[in-house]
Amino acid sequence: MSFNIPKNNKKRVIVVGGGFGGLNVANELENSGFQVVLIDKNNYHQFLPLIYQVASAGIEPSSISFPFRKIAQKRKDFFFRLCEVRTIVPERNLIQTSIGKAQYDYIVFAAGTISNYFGNQHIENVAIPMKNVSEAMGLRNALLSNLERAVTTADEEEKRELLNIVIVGGGATGVEIAGAISEMKRFILPKDYPEMDSSHLHIYLIEAADRLLSGMSKESSAASLKFLREMGVKVLLNEKVIGYEDHQVLFDNGGKIPTRSFIWVSGVTAVKIGNMPSSAIGRGNRIQVDEYNRVKGFDNVFSIGDQCIQTTDPNYPNGHPQVAQVAIQQAKTLAKNLKNIEANKSLTPFRYKDLGSMATVGRNRAVAEIGKIRMNGWFAWLMWLVVHLRPILGIRNKLVILFDWIWNYITYGYSLRLIIYASKAKEIQERDIREANTHLGEDILK
Repeated sequence: MSFNIPKNNKKRVIVVGGGFGGLNVANELENSGFQVVLIDKNNYHQFLPLIYQVASAGIEPSSISFPFRKIAQKRKDFFFRLCEVRTIVPERNLIQTSIGKAQYDYIVFAAGTISNYFGNQHIENVAIPMKNVSEAMGLRNALLSNLERAVTTADEEEKRELLNIVIVGGGATGVEIAGAISEMKRFILPKDYPEMDSSHLHIYLIEAADRLLSGMSKESSAASLKFLREMGVKVLLNEKVIGYEDHQVLFDNGGKIPTRSFIWVSGVTAVKIGNMPSSAIGRGNRIQVDEYNRVKGFDNVFSIGDQCIQTTDPNYPNGHPQVAQVAIQQAKTLAKNLKNIEANKSLTPFRYKDLGSMATVGRNRAVAEIGKIRMNGWFAWLMWLVVHLRPILGIRNKLVILFDWIWNYITYGYSLRLIIYASKAKEIQERDIREANTHLGEDILK
């Protein structure tokens, strides 16, 4: 296996990761005189702010996904490769991937983050994460399967475990999935499972800090807490989860909650790149970059978005928040600077412009902050809908999601509650990659 991309007289920019940051770099470099190679472990862009709706069967996974090759159809000097980066050899301008080696003139790391289990290997092995579309599908399958089992089991202890849902992490993702499951309990369970008493389904949201949505104001935190408790979610603050054994979530104070739906959305850590010098790694495994998003110690290696940490912005001396707008704005500035480098022009330092933040809790319930304006309730919820519909890729996806939202709002019901498990396809693919790597060899210095 190899990249099979001929090197021409144009400088090659390899972009690692097709999220908000990586895709925007590739878009901004269109027709700019570069050969652009986009690398991602999936063949589609994921609109991550809406994955909780996939997990709760609110929308189809295809509605928030868009194939990279569809984007590349009419572009020249733009290539996509389905693979993962293993190692970088900066002294040779070379990377080793799961499909072979590739040379670069410039490389941009925008691979984002993965779930952070804070060193607890057992929790990593047993918890259900929700960081991407495939994990959201896995969560949806688990939730729906547990409901089916709860209907048929004669064991009361097992039924209690099946009907307790524990979500660890009180950030936006935790708040949103807790609200979505609460609405499923209220509107869906009585229709789909008339033989089940829906009051037996309990949703727990666990947060180690003293408030939810720590990245937002205390007013927004209090509003989200109020909304969730009104919706029947049991919110536990100042509680630290330390383990999960015998279908029970364990707390450091000795408390336990029986459950078979243990959802982990508590923090993230940056994707690691092999052979990256330790001096270039900062907090949360994030790659340290200067004001131009250039990795410290290198001239042609860059990183943007959640995977990097930049402390040169006067307004964010401890680094920027790991949100989509940071990645998008850094991507646009970096693309401009790459063009300036080739034109021998001065570079523009990155300065983040905060456009606000918001989180939805449920129907007619959301919190939003724009500048000094704080709002919650119906208008914040409406703003959240508009803001999250606009950046969806593809006219079809926008229309499908809009129709789903309108239909669900009017009918109080979703129609996507399918339990679909993958067969052998994934195992076969992983086997083929292992065999290819065996023949390829992992020694990139050969």
